[in-house]
Amino acid sequence: MMRVEGVTAQYRTIAGPVLAVEDVSFTILGNEIFGIAGESGCGKTTLLKILYDTIAFPLELPKGQVSLHLKGKDGKEAVYKTGEIRKAWWNGISYVPQAAMSVLNPVLRVSEQFYDAIRKADPSAKKRDMRAQIIRYLKELELPEAALDAFPHQLSGGMRQRVVIALATFVNPGLVLADEPTTALDVVVQRGILLLLMRLQEKQKNTMVIVSHDMGVHYQITKRMGIMYAGNMVEMGVTDDIFDNPAHPYTEMLISALPRVGDRRLKEGISGAPPSLRNPPPGCRFAPRCPKAMDICRAEKPAFIETRPGHFAACHLLAAMKGAER
Repeated sequence: MMRVEGVTAQYRTIAGPVLAVEDVSFTILGNEIFGIAGESGCGKTTLLKILYDTIAFPLELPKGQVSLHLKGKDGKEAVYKTGEIRKAWWNGISYVPQAAMSVLNPVLRVSEQFYDAIRKADPSAKKRDMRAQIIRYLKELELPEAALDAFPHQLSGGMRQRVVIALATFVNPGLVLADEPTTALDVVVQRGILLLLMRLQEKQKNTMVIVSHDMGVHYQITKRMGIMYAGNMVEMGVTDDIFDNPAHPYTEMLISALPRVGDRRLKEGISGAPPSLRNPPPGCRFAPRCPKAMDICRAEKPAFIETRPGHFAACHLLAAMKGAER
């Protein structure tokens, strides 16, 4: 569905460039829910902007490329590369931005925002036909017809989130990118949104990329996931495998901090803070916070290697273990 090759992204500032994503490569498969996890400020949202091809000052892409592979109605595959992906917006790829509850136009009724979005995908669509289709779709998403004629401020947070998801998925795009879709929602509404996303993906058979700092969200709905730290991808694999056998110390610490039913042990956060991306440390960027760090970790950046079939990680400990096995 999508191939990301050596992507390096930076923000141009007066004090110089800030490297937000560095040399990230991976593949997103068709008909899967792929997750991207990590602490705030690790580059998740920037990476999603690159995938959606919203590259504008101060964001720059000095290296790398993204290619989106879509099958047309005639069964032929079309490939859109960085700089062309925006041609496939709405029909081929859609985006649920961070703080989605705030992106709706406050002075337009929900119906008008649906009409505008659908016309971008199909300029010949008529308002009368669109309304009937939208009402049926909203019911599938457990939204009442009255929501269509409401202004955003008249809807609850959970309803606004469902409306934004409905806007992004109405025309059944091949790839849906969702940035923190459950942030700022209470746990009951969060569960409803997660179930909605899973139900939509299962019905439409498309691909979803879910960005979230909440590891519990990934455990519940993603099939594969990648872990980012300070602009680098440090681990990637099947979600169940990552939770059962984390290969990177950072991933292990993220998972161990998750609360579990019946577990009364005191949970501890990861000490310290992520490094400044303006002047990151040499070697492994997690080394200053890693309890297993060695001298080589502070001097050389570890390679992103396959530790077992379909499972990748970047850690000098893994390379040392592989060498010992030989």
